[in-house]
Amino acid sequence: MAKQPPKSRGLGRGLSALMSDVPSPETDAAPAVAERHIPTELIEANPNQPRKTFNDNELRELSDSIRQKGIIQPLIVRPSPNGGNKFQIVAGERRWRAAQIAKMHSLPVVVRDLSDTEVLELAIIENIQRADLNPVEEALGYRQLMDSFGHTQEQMATAMGKSRSHIANILRLLQLPEPVLKYLREGKLTAGHARALIPAEDPLGVAKQVIGHALNVRQTEALVAKEKASGQTSKSKGKAPEKDADTKALEGDLSAQLKMKVSISHAPGHEGGTLSIGYKDLDQLDDLCRLLSGY
Repeated sequence: MAKQPPKSRGLGRGLSALMSDVPSPETDAAPAVAERHIPTELIEANPNQPRKTFNDNELRELSDSIRQKGIIQPLIVRPSPNGGNKFQIVAGERRWRAAQIAKMHSLPVVVRDLSDTEVLELAIIENIQRADLNPVEEALGYRQLMDSFGHTQEQMATAMGKSRSHIANILRLLQLPEPVLKYLREGKLTAGHARALIPAEDPLGVAKQVIGHALNVRQTEALVAKEKASGQTSKSKGKAPEKDADTKALEGDLSAQLKMKVSISHAPGHEGGTLSIGYKDLDQLDDLCRLLSGY
C-alpha cells in the first residue's frame, strides 16, 4: 500500500500549495536531487499518467530540438515499483517519448523517492500547467485533483494562478455528453462553444449544427436560446388543461370527506375521466377498502 504524502508545510501560494511537501531541488540536500544520466531503456512510463494523448507532429518537432540542443530540463523519476533497476517517470514523459524518436541513449534525470499518491498529484499538476492541454484534459486534471486529494476550487485557483471562475467554468464542461467532449478534444469546438452548449436541451444536436455551419460563439448562444424557447413552447402545448372551478371544488369536498388526497382528471368534451385517491399509510388504505366494500 502506498504511503500517505506528508502534511503540507502551509506554503500557502502557487504550486507549492498542492505539492504535499514534495522535496524541492532548490532546497534539499544535493545527494537526494543530484542530476544524473540513466540509459533510456531503463526508464519506463507511469501507467497511471493522467495524460493519454500525445501529438505525433509535436513529438517529432521536440525530437528535432533534442537532437540539436539536447534535453535542457531533466526528467523527474523514481525507482520503479516493479523493481529490476528501472526508473518510473514522474514528470517528463513527453520529453522521454521525443528522446526515443531522437535515438538518445541516455537521459538526464533527477531521482526522487515519492509515494504513488505524490506521483499522481505531481503528474496531474504538471499536465495542467502545460499550455497545450485541450480544455477537456484540463478539466479532467482539475477534477482528478479535487476528487483524489480534496482540493477545493479556491485552492486550485490559487495554486494554478487561475481565477476561481476559470476553474468553475472549465469543470462545467464535463457536464456535456462524451460525443461533444470528443469534438472539443479534436478542436472542432472551442471552450467558448462548449460553454454555450451546456444549457442546451440537446447539446449534441446543437453541436453538430454549430460545426456544420461553422457558427461562432455568439451564434451558438443564439441557437441554444432558440432551441430552449422552442422546447418550452412544445412543453406548454403538451400540458394538461387547467382544471375548472367545479372540478377543484369536488376534489376538495371528497378529500375532506375521505381525509385523503383526491385528484380528478376530466378532459373537457368527454364523459369519462380518472379519479385518484392517495393514502399516506396502510391504515388509511384499510379504511378506504372498508368504505368501498360497504363494511
